[in-house]
Amino acid sequence: MENYSEPIDRLINEFSKLPGVGRKTAQRLAFHVINMNPSDVAGLAKALIDVKNEIKYCNICCNISDSDICSICSNTHRDSTTICVVEDPRDVAAMERTKDYDGKYHVLNGVISPMDGIGPEMLNIKELMSRLGDGQVREIIMATNPTIEGEATAMYISRLVKPMGIKVTRIAHGLPVGGDIEYADDVTISKALEGRREI
Repeated sequence: MENYSEPIDRLINEFSKLPGVGRKTAQRLAFHVINMNPSDVAGLAKALIDVKNEIKYCNICCNISDSDICSICSNTHRDSTTICVVEDPRDVAAMERTKDYDGKYHVLNGVISPMDGIGPEMLNIKELMSRLGDGQVREIIMATNPTIEGEATAMYISRLVKPMGIKVTRIAHGLPVGGDIEYADDVTISKALEGRREI
């Protein structure tokens, strides 16, 4: 094992705590920081501290925001009758990149996963249900990932919402654009067949 001075070792250890960053990548990052301009290092440190201190969760949709109400929830031009339910804030960013959806969102911050000890009460489901009480929402789009946990979470929420007379839809799953059928797995092909539509 390498023998670096204590400050370098500490920095490598901190970088290696990040997801997807192994020891070698952490070393590369640490030595990159050492060679950076001191003002750039100060800027990086400040950005890390600021993001931790200033980012909070929106009081309405539970997405990350720098204010109590996020920019999507406060936008009066967005369709308030539709809520797209996603697992995590990165999913909101992905949906927004398409520029095809103009409704509101609700971020669960996870999925039901008994194997990991995550039950429905640990997600933002109660907050979603309280948003549906005013009768304004007409459709919930379930956009959880097509995993066992994502499907189970979508079904659980669907069972809670349907008795309220609100339409619950699920985003389609299947073959990606530009993908080859011969390389797709069985579940993907099944989902593509299930989600077929008339042309």
